[in-house]
Amino acid sequence: MRFSSWSCGTLDQLYTLHRVLEGLWEFAQPVHMCFVDLEKAFDRVPRGILWGVLREYGVQGPLLRAVRSLYEPEQELGSHCRQGRRESGLGTTGFHLCFLRMMLSWLASSGQDLQHVLKRFAAECEAAGMRISTSKSEAMVLDRKRVACPLQVGGEVLPQVEEFKYLGVLFTSEGKIEREIDRRIGAASAVMRSVYRTVVVKKELSRKAKLSIYRSIYVPTLTYGHELWVMTERTRSRIQVAEMSFLHRVAGRSLRDRVRSSVTREELGVEPLLLRSIERGVS
Repeated sequence: MRFSSWSCGTLDQLYTLHRVLEGLWEFAQPVHMCFVDLEKAFDRVPRGILWGVLREYGVQGPLLRAVRSLYEPEQELGSHCRQGRRESGLGTTGFHLCFLRMMLSWLASSGQDLQHVLKRFAAECEAAGMRISTSKSEAMVLDRKRVACPLQVGGEVLPQVEEFKYLGVLFTSEGKIEREIDRRIGAASAVMRSVYRTVVVKKELSRKAKLSIYRSIYVPTLTYGHELWVMTERTRSRIQVAEMSFLHRVAGRSLRDRVRSSVTREELGVEPLLLRSIERGVS
């Protein structure tokens, strides 16, 4: 079974993979996984195929010609223009991230089956001028006991890990999502620390501007991948504490003021959309 990060939305990929692993864990079925990263995918993708994909996405005419100008050699303009194009980062940043970030996840019921699939995939990649990155690809086994999974690509053994961050979400060999929730709360706390003096408690900044940062940066960081979470009371409480730590400070309060969260929400005009969003995700 293959999951790729470019066949549909990121959350669709994450949710599907999580539900598959969750079901297999429930019935004590081991899962051998390989997270495959392609080596220098951006440089190796045939440009003709790239232009065809862009046309399928509706990129036509002047816009398509502008994109092609970022990649195709401009002999009449000389090497200085080509160097400037690379230094601008437009080619290697924009469309690399949008179209050519190729990360796949392969699943099988046994290490032998997974090795067979991986060997065939590696051969197909070689035929297309692509190559699996043995330094970035990793193996993991979801099982109630520790199981070895010595996968090989081109004679090199892929490292086996106990956890892997796939599309921004941490998957563990124990099948637990609590570690990912810890990461989300920690990442949100890091965001608040980074903007604490310049945004959160800065008196010259309006509440409207602060809440804009809250909605556009803090909340997405805290809730990314929440469709995978099981909303226990403990998880609900932890998310509320993380959320209100930002809002209370925007309102000029601290925990020692002992003001109810509902009062702060009403004062700031912020509804508890976060929890409703999480509940919709697991309904």
